[in-house]
Amino acid sequence: MRTAKLGQLEVGRIGLGAMGMSHGYSGAGSDEAESIRTIHRAIDLGVTLLDTAEVYGPYINEELVGKALQGRRDRVVLATKFGLISHAGRGAGKPDSSPDSIRSAVDGSLKRLGTDRIDLYYQHRVDPNTPIEDTMGALAGLVRQGKIRYVGLSEAWVDTIRRAHAVHPITALQSEYSLWTRDQEQIRPVLRELGIGLVAYSPLGRGFLTGALRTPADVEKLDDSDFRKHHPRFTGENFRRNVRLADQVQAVADQVGATSGQVALAWLLAKGNDIVPIPGTKRVTRVEENAAADTVTLTPEQVATLDALPVAEGGHHTEEQMRMIER
Repeated sequence: MRTAKLGQLEVGRIGLGAMGMSHGYSGAGSDEAESIRTIHRAIDLGVTLLDTAEVYGPYINEELVGKALQGRRDRVVLATKFGLISHAGRGAGKPDSSPDSIRSAVDGSLKRLGTDRIDLYYQHRVDPNTPIEDTMGALAGLVRQGKIRYVGLSEAWVDTIRRAHAVHPITALQSEYSLWTRDQEQIRPVLRELGIGLVAYSPLGRGFLTGALRTPADVEKLDDSDFRKHHPRFTGENFRRNVRLADQVQAVADQVGATSGQVALAWLLAKGNDIVPIPGTKRVTRVEENAAADTVTLTPEQVATLDALPVAEGGHHTEEQMRMIER
């Protein structure tokens, strides 16, 4: 697999999001052996950026990733996230990026992941009750201690990014970016000015852009624990309109001789060598399909066709989740 650059960090240009192996999607946690095989196969295919977070489960996704990386740790760039669990007494559901909480969080993640360092450590969401300068000061201290190598932010916006970067270099911003979520295009000039890479989560629209869900009945069949059952883009008239968007992606895929998911990833890859999508899966077949998007080349005309598609109908998170996203 070809590589991309996130700041000074070189990674395979398609990564792997591990969340769905333990949390959030139908079947999560039901087949640990297959999830571990998926991680191993991804590494063999040249996928190096592996993404998890302490809140996934919580905690159990990091434990799974740690188990999968036994004997393979040095072949990956290991990324995890802190800040959605308070380790300093704020209580459940309260974001906490205070220095005391960070110091507890990193030690827990290191233990669960079975490693002595985290390659890329993200603030999962901006904490409105802790100045970003205090958060970055604590993270810079962890870099000096060797517990983490690089620092990232997730779903932060321009002012926070500039303030954070002034304290310690930010290597990557992780945010939702895909054919149906385009707001990151507003911030890309700032990221490139500062030399910050963009890690795109949900690059396949939570599976919608693959064509896996075609009717409201398909959504109803999902496990009750699957958050897509209540996602604005998967319900009512929004769903029906968004199917038409998926159909247009499939039309380009038919021209290319690829799957619609591969085209959605190839579109992101065409946007620059500083953008790394991290499609999530818990199946070997899917990780093979996603990694093969590295070989898909879109013509300028096909990229322009995809650029012209409308964004999806409905918010890209629930209202409660959107309140935690800086815009």
